[in-house]
Amino acid sequence: MLTITLLGTAATMPLPDRALTAAVAECGGHSLLFDCGEGTQTAARRAGVNLMKMDAVCLTHYHGDHIFGLPGLLQTLGCQGRTRPLALYGPKGLGEVWAALRVLTGPLPYPVYAEVLDAPAALCEKFGGWPQGAKLTPVPTRHRVVSQGYRLDLPRAGRFSPEQARALGVPVKQWKTLQHGESITLDGGRVIQPEAVLGPARQGLSFVFSGDTAPCPALEKAAAGADLLLCDSTYALPEQAAQAKQYGHSTFGQSAALAAKAGAKRLWLVHYSPMITDPEEELAQAQSLFPAAECGYDGKSITLQYEEAEE
Repeated sequence: MLTITLLGTAATMPLPDRALTAAVAECGGHSLLFDCGEGTQTAARRAGVNLMKMDAVCLTHYHGDHIFGLPGLLQTLGCQGRTRPLALYGPKGLGEVWAALRVLTGPLPYPVYAEVLDAPAALCEKFGGWPQGAKLTPVPTRHRVVSQGYRLDLPRAGRFSPEQARALGVPVKQWKTLQHGESITLDGGRVIQPEAVLGPARQGLSFVFSGDTAPCPALEKAAAGADLLLCDSTYALPEQAAQAKQYGHSTFGQSAALAAKAGAKRLWLVHYSPMITDPEEELAQAQSLFPAAECGYDGKSITLQYEEAEE
């Protein structure tokens, strides 16, 4: 299962009930933080999210409302005793940004590895603890500066067959290795591949975080079939489409239309302009285009579960 928690849904400036952009994806004691605006630490505490579990911070771009929470957070992790490495992902320009952030954080008691992510990252190989095949993919988006969203995929192996494992002489203590997608070697040197005891791959889980963007084909493609899409919805009204395009953002309706075209299962509207005092007032127009649209709010959380195929 995969738990997504919104920590902040504001654009530009924090409001009393709305921190700046941030969201967390958690799976099996590991997590990824997407963007880190001002107020992320307090928002995480209110939501009951433990940021010490983070393996990586995934930045969509380097505007202040998406990164100004980082120096304080990185210092806090050190004060709380973190020693294991932390990855910092982002688009082109990360090296210069990280150099500036290091001046603010000062020495940290754990290593931070800043990496421009321009290809899918295998999370289990990089960090361990994630399901076999878990993958984080950068998605080029359309903003005023170089930007990217992210798609997180948790594939699911086929159903394990104890009968087939016994027939092949696999000891019970080695079943879990095969279930995790790894081959084993039996006494005598015979190698058993996972596919020998696993059925067809089952439906996995997927999550997409758009970051700041106008509607674009790359995001639509990345959101195809996603269990949950968190999409830029800076402007509420259709008549603000020209303004949204000028600044590289989306309206409620544009985000809903993109989710519908992509065949996403759920859409959460996020990254509201300070002009939007009550997002729910304009939700109906989004739902007219995509009925599964919802307004995101700070602290909103969902646990995505694997769907069981019919027998």
